[in-house]
Amino acid sequence: MSDKPSVLFVCVHNAGRSQMAAGWLRHLAGDTVEVRSAGSAPADTVNPAAVEAMREVGIDITDQTPTLLAYATAESSDVIVTMGCGDACPVFPGKRYEDWQLADPAGKGVEAVRPIRDEIRTRVADLLAELRA
Repeated sequence: MSDKPSVLFVCVHNAGRSQMAAGWLRHLAGDTVEVRSAGSAPADTVNPAAVEAMREVGIDITDQTPTLLAYATAESSDVIVTMGCGDACPVFPGKRYEDWQLADPAGKGVEAVRPIRDEIRTRVADLLAELRA
């Protein structure tokens, strides 16, 4: 891993969980970590409930766009965190993988997304602490 590790968050639609995780890591790590997110079947837009839930904690993810998971992006990432994408995520020797079992915020209102947002924050903070160790 380089001086500036890269973390890739992957979920199916790249519209909720992975976007919130990327938002948290950018917020908590600043420019010390390269943050990426992608989806195996990306949606057209970021989930509005995820946008609102993040806005409530002062993080703006309105400028993010769901992106298709690219082989090269995964291959060049130091840490790959999957969130329900299953077999669609490629596996590369020597990479650090984590699979976070999180509820899917798709189709849910902001009230249901808040606990998911908060759990993601805890996991991202733990991951950042490990990267800095």
